[in-house]
Amino acid sequence: MDGIMNKIRNLDAYPKINEDFYSRTLSGGVITVVSSVVMFLLFFSELRLYLHAATETKLVVDTSRGETLRINFDVTFPALACSIVSVDAMDISGEQHLDVKHDIIKKRLDAHGNVIESRPDGIGAPKVGYMAILLEVDSSIEKPLQRHGGRLEHNETYCGSCYGAEAADDDCCNSCEDVREAYRKKGWALSNPDLIDQCKREGFLQKIKDEEGEGCNIYGFLEVNKVAGNFHFAPGKSFQQSNVHVHDLLAFQKDSFNLSHKINRLAFGDYFPGVVNPLDSVHWTQEQPSGMYQYFLKVVPTVYTDVSGHTIQSNQFSVTEHFKGAEVGRLQSLPGVFFFYDLSPIKVTFTEQHVSFLHFLTNVCAIVGGVFTVSGILDSFIYHGQKAIKKKMEIVRFLGNHEYDWNDFIVHLRVLVVFETDRNRQSPSLSLNLSTPLLCVTQMV
Repeated sequence: MDGIMNKIRNLDAYPKINEDFYSRTLSGGVITVVSSVVMFLLFFSELRLYLHAATETKLVVDTSRGETLRINFDVTFPALACSIVSVDAMDISGEQHLDVKHDIIKKRLDAHGNVIESRPDGIGAPKVGYMAILLEVDSSIEKPLQRHGGRLEHNETYCGSCYGAEAADDDCCNSCEDVREAYRKKGWALSNPDLIDQCKREGFLQKIKDEEGEGCNIYGFLEVNKVAGNFHFAPGKSFQQSNVHVHDLLAFQKDSFNLSHKINRLAFGDYFPGVVNPLDSVHWTQEQPSGMYQYFLKVVPTVYTDVSGHTIQSNQFSVTEHFKGAEVGRLQSLPGVFFFYDLSPIKVTFTEQHVSFLHFLTNVCAIVGGVFTVSGILDSFIYHGQKAIKKKMEIVRFLGNHEYDWNDFIVHLRVLVVFETDRNRQSPSLSLNLSTPLLCVTQMV
């Protein structure tokens, strides 16, 4: 048993040195303190990286099909009234969403940006039924005009005329908004709302004049096909005429529109940690009377997976912009703010994951061992450097205090070497057969 223990003891790669042979220095103490501080700083830095998840990024080909794209927006027009502006969306597949009203909220703003009214409806006056119209009628105004041409009698049900835009014989347009919607579906422009009984009774043009100088904050979301397309904010109701997208601006009797706007938020999909939307808080002030402001977006599909395995399907995008001006009275291009987007075939995946404990342990060992080794090398260099300088100083001091020939100097130098060697070995005395040179060394010391 003792033999086995001795064999194991012989394998000790860390032989111990008696403390009596230690030589402690001031420089060694300073290096120890500094290296300990560095070691602890690196350790806590590695610990922080271990406790926090790291994000791995990959690029893959987007193979998804038949998905939809959600566009979240929040845009403020400080000089465009809510009764004027409309939202449209269309894509290259031919699908169109004209005068979108669902999932969109409009806030009327005064000249100072304060909210006047908030409503989840579209352009123009809110839709009202015939009872609401009857309540607004006083004795000085004629009774509402029926679809058959006569006036509304006391015991009749109101059914307003659509002025030739009925899709079926029994269709009714009971409000100005209904008439405008019927005209939009037909692809007709409503040139003079005062000729429409419903618009005249509701005071359509007067409401537009009353909202002059107001602003509008529009926010909500659009659900569109995952193909290239565009969505835009523009004045007037939109419709298709000879396969051309047209907005009815005649009803507002204006030849210029101030499209200054601030994009509070624009995102394609849900939020995920680290996402940067380049158009958030972007503000643009129109200097020309009218024009078309265009944003060209490149949408990159993105998948974010957190540490718990929860996956977020979203998108990132880059953007460039362009403004196309128009002269007063000559609307060569449709005034509005347009967002043209295209999809990238490359998908970005972000995956959060923790560093393994073995990796953390390896890094800690590397930190401790590396700092310890480097500090040991630095301490050894300083110690031996000081020792060499001290020897040279002793030799110079010896030569300055004694006069002798060169033969004596060589003998004395040999004795000095023997003396230093024995002192390093902790020898209690010198050899006695060098008595003559020892007298010189003793006298030197």
